[in-house]
Amino acid sequence: MGARSKSRKRALDVLYEAEQRGIAPLSMLETRSSDADYPMREYSAELVRGVASHTDEIDELLETYSQGWPLTRMPAVDRAALRIGAWEILFNDDVDGPVAVDEAVDLVRKLSTDDSPGFVSGLLGRILDMKPSLGY
Repeated sequence: MGARSKSRKRALDVLYEAEQRGIAPLSMLETRSSDADYPMREYSAELVRGVASHTDEIDELLETYSQGWPLTRMPAVDRAALRIGAWEILFNDDVDGPVAVDEAVDLVRKLSTDDSPGFVSGLLGRILDMKPSLGY
């Protein structure tokens, strides 16, 4: 697993844990960044900060393009992976859109339900296709 893939997994862990505990992702990031046994990579922190600063915007797009699947109906792991993938597609010019989709799909393939990879791929693929018309 490459360095960025490991960073995405770590960011997903932080976002997931924050949601499960009902605390802000940036607070969880601060807590986890001080863990000497499991150091936080810079890209993991960048992902968490990016998702946290654009959560409302990202969630609105995910709800709009998920065709009747509200975020609350999605598994928590899928929500975290979708948010990371959407942030990379929309706000990180250093990552090619198809790579962001593939990485999010890989995360849910390993961590979520059997239906999750297809759902995540379809939803992020739709956002990637719509990106030019969305103004990003």
